[in-house]
Amino acid sequence: MTDTTPQTESRFTVKVAAESHFAWLRTRLAVERTILAWIRTAVSLIAFGFTIVQFFQRVQDMPGASPATFPNAPRYLGLALILAGIGSLIVSMWEYRWTIKYLWSGDYAQIAGLTKEGRKSPVIAVAIVLLMVGIFAFFSVFLRLI
Repeated sequence: MTDTTPQTESRFTVKVAAESHFAWLRTRLAVERTILAWIRTAVSLIAFGFTIVQFFQRVQDMPGASPATFPNAPRYLGLALILAGIGSLIVSMWEYRWTIKYLWSGDYAQIAGLTKEGRKSPVIAVAIVLLMVGIFAFFSVFLRLI
C-alpha cells in the first residue's frame, strides 16, 4: 500500500553543515549590526531633540534677542524628535527579539552550533539604558512646558 498523503516540509531545507553554520553566524551578526544602527539613530534623535530645546531656550534668554513668533515650537520639535528616538528603540528591540527567536527556532537551532546560553548579547541592556535616558530627556523637556 502506497502512502499518498502529502508530506509536510518546512519552508526551507536546512542542512547541518559547516557552510550552513557560518551562514547562520553571518546572519546573527547582521542582526546585531542592524540593532546597533537602530540604537545609533535613536541616540542621535534623542540627543538632537534635547539639543534643539536647550539651544533655543538659551537663545531666547540672551539679551537683545527678539522674541520668537512661536516660542514653544522648538520644544514641540524637540519632544517629537525625542519621542521618535524612544519609538525607534522600542521597535528595534522588538524586531531584534523576534529575529533572534526565529534564528534559534526549529531546524535553525541545529546549525547554530551553540547552546542557548551562548545567545546572550549586551545590546538589549544597552538599548534599555538608552530607552531610560530617552524617557528622562522627554519628561525633563515636557515638564518645562507646564
